[in-house]
Amino acid sequence: MTALTLKAYRAVLIIVAIMAALLFVAAGTLDYWQAWIFLAVYFVASLAVTFDLAQRDPQLLERRMGGGPFAEKETTQKIIMSLTSLGFIALIVVPALDRRFAWSDVPPYLALAGDLLVALGFLAAYFVFRENTFTSATIELAPEQRVISTGPYALVRHPMYAGGIILLVGVPLALGSWWGLLVVAAMVPALIWRLIDEEKFLAKNLTGYPEYQRKVRYRLVPGVW
Repeated sequence: MTALTLKAYRAVLIIVAIMAALLFVAAGTLDYWQAWIFLAVYFVASLAVTFDLAQRDPQLLERRMGGGPFAEKETTQKIIMSLTSLGFIALIVVPALDRRFAWSDVPPYLALAGDLLVALGFLAAYFVFRENTFTSATIELAPEQRVISTGPYALVRHPMYAGGIILLVGVPLALGSWWGLLVVAAMVPALIWRLIDEEKFLAKNLTGYPEYQRKVRYRLVPGVW
């Protein structure tokens, strides 16, 4: 096992541990079955995607681990990623507070459906990574990067964002909270802002991207936008 692989697995463990701490401290109890199932789904899915990248495309794994507000080069993207990071923390804390104070009640079958959405979000990321080895966690061009127009990229220009939104919607449902969906609604404009800013960058710097934009008209949802 390489040092990169160990680092990636450690990062998964740390992220899940932080989420667990946020969830159970905010909820004020360990008796929170929705949180336990969500953490299990998130952990297994993260581990599976990390294992695949470590075996198949370690360079992509290394690029994916270099994300976050401080990794971005442009001020706009630093702001967007800071907002997104705060939003993800809120996405964990608000449902836990909802559990603590019983603000809303999501039926168990919808909570399990939320776990399914989380898994589908990771599955979308898996297919994106399989198709596009240039998928960086920051807005940049990799050496010898080219336009990818096959697989999920033949349907929408930003399948990674589409899968990410599916995952985000699934999180508060999986955690048994209707109020958490308001956090998702607040995060979506920041994601769209990032998406549009990324498109401007690619259209300017990546050969063939304007032609790809004309070929694949929709950004996130086929037939809609």
